[in-house]
Amino acid sequence: VQLQASGGGVVQAGGSLRLSCAVVGGIISNYAMGWFRQAPGKEREIVGAISPGGSYTTYGLSVKGRFTISRDNAEDTVYLQMSDLRSDDTGVYYCAADVVGQPMVARRNPAEYDYWGQGTQVTVSS
Repeated sequence: VQLQASGGGVVQAGGSLRLSCAVVGGIISNYAMGWFRQAPGKEREIVGAISPGGSYTTYGLSVKGRFTISRDNAEDTVYLQMSDLRSDDTGVYYCAADVVGQPMVARRNPAEYDYWGQGTQVTVSS
């Protein structure tokens, strides 16, 4: 299973970006999917996660209400729509797949995810 993240870049504070994560070589509809981020000198943290069918989502406290995770299983892709970006949103964003997917479950601990993408840099300038 390979995950290919894209869509990062440099954006001004208050702006928006949409990240995409394409899943290749696996059955995405079986997986819970997550987006995590890591800033320099900080631990990797949950941004958002979504259950295999898409009916359940969970978010990190700092992004709730500003970011939206979604998925299109027919296109083997997961998205992260980011709005009202702030400087503390800067970091490398990773998508990940939890192959022990359960209905209505999306886990928040990165250690429980099995496959990871290469990361895409998001830089928010103030």
